[in-house]
Parts: sequence; structure tokens; C-alpha cells
Amino acid sequence: MLGFCLLAPLADAIAKTLGTSVPLGQVVMIRFALQVAILLPLVWVSGRVWRVQGQVFWLVLARTVLHITGIATMFTALTYLPLADAVAIAFVMPFFMLILGRFVLKEEVGARRMIACLVGFIGTLFVVQPSFVTVGWPALLPVAVAANFAVFMLITRQIAKKTDPISLQAVSGVMAIVIMIPFLALGSLWEIPALEITSPTIRQWNLLLGLGVLGTIAHLLMTWSLRFAPSATLAPMQYLEIPFATLLGLLIFGEFPNVLACVGIAITIIAGLYVILRERSIARTLAAQELIQAPA
Repeated sequence: MLGFCLLAPLADAIAKTLGTSVPLGQVVMIRFALQVAILLPLVWVSGRVWRVQGQVFWLVLARTVLHITGIATMFTALTYLPLADAVAIAFVMPFFMLILGRFVLKEEVGARRMIACLVGFIGTLFVVQPSFVTVGWPALLPVAVAANFAVFMLITRQIAKKTDPISLQAVSGVMAIVIMIPFLALGSLWEIPALEITSPTIRQWNLLLGLGVLGTIAHLLMTWSLRFAPSATLAPMQYLEIPFATLLGLLIFGEFPNVLACVGIAITIIAGLYVILRERSIARTLAAQELIQAPA
């Protein structure tokens, strides 16, 4: 998970560097094509089973659609927002996961966690406000990314322990290419700028290559982490993305959040960590009770 937190903001920084110089659809397509080029040979060489069937197939398909949508939305947001702001706003994701757990999965969520969720949203508004004044509605795009990846993470949890991470990412990459091809074909036919095909320069190809490699390894590490450790243990580490993104934004783009955004980032991190630590505490209490009640 630490590897993911280091590599994901770096991939976002490359996407921000590319900006709109390469059409969005082509960037996403190349991102997943490189994922397949890297992982499919590993699947074959290692003799892994990479076909998925039944319910797992549909979960992987849904996960892939969410992955495409989330990446495309985040890359779009980065053309408007500072890197640190975009990443920080997207960290309303744990609160979305809490709400999904409460109203979709029917999990019991206490008043203290719901209050922390509300406080976290308020902190996020502090980060959104300066960007919203500057760029308008695109400042809300990372919120859509957060909602998207909250569902993405829930699905990943369902299949991470049943599917090899390398096979899962390889299959997902193939699915993404199959899904993207018709959109790019129609985009070129109808001359939709975001879905047209262009000829990148050597510099753009280098950036696209870096984006594909870093993005593939980052999400592979994240999937692997969920296979070997409980999400309650890993979730607090994800907040390391924010300081890493802030440092990259400062070094590469000369960006730094203003005072209001810094206050909002701090509130969001504190509220998010409280929710995570509270869930961990409840899980330990329930485990202890089950152990006491278990027959000798």
C-alpha cells in the first residue's frame, strides 16, 4: 500500500503534465494497453489462470468500467486543479464507503462515525471552495472520482482474495481495451476531440509510457495489499498520498494549497483517520466478544 501511495500521485503528475496535449480517450487506451503488455506475458510465463467465470466475471467487468471512468475523470480534473487539491478532494472516498456500507450493505454505522463523515465532507468543502471560485464546476470532479472508486474498492475487496492480482489486472486490461475500441472508433468518425486519435511526439510517448507503467504497478500493489492484509489496516496508509501529491505539486508545478485548502486537508485527514480507527476498534471488540462466547 505504501508503494501504491508513492506511485499513484506520480502517475497523476504525469497525467497533469500531459494535460490536453493528447486526447483523453487515447491516454486512457494507452494506459490500459500498457497494462496488458506488461502483465499478460507474466500470466503466461508463470502459468496463471487468467480467465474468470460466473459472478467473478461480472464483478471484474463492473470493476473495469469503474476503473476506466475513474481514471478518465481524474485525468480531466487534473487539467483544471492543482495536484494536491485534486488528490485531497478525492479523499472523501472513505466517507462514501461508509455511507455505502450503511445504506447498501446494511452495515451498522454509529452516530460518531456519521458525525466524523459529516466533518470530513466539511473539510473537503474547504479544499473545493478556492478551486471552485477559480475554475467552477470542474472542482467537483474529484468528488465524482471518490464516489466511483468507493464502489471500485468495495468490488475489489469482494474478488481480491478469490483472484490472483496479476491475473485480475491482466483480464481487466483486456476488458478495458475491448470497451474503449468502439468509443475511439466513433470518436474519430464523429470528430469528438476527447476521443480522437493523434500521433504523439517522442516526449509525449515517454510520458504515456511512464503513466502506463506506474499506473499498472500502483494498482497491482493496491490489489495485492488487499489480498494479504485487512482493509482496516491498510486504509490509514492511503492518506500518505496527500503529502506525496503536495510535494510533487510543489516540485514539478510550483503549486501549494492556500491556507483554507490546507485547513480543509487537515480536517479531512483527521476525520478520515477517526472513521478508520473507530472501525478497527469496533472490529476488535466484536472479535473479542466472539472469542469469549465461543465454546471451550
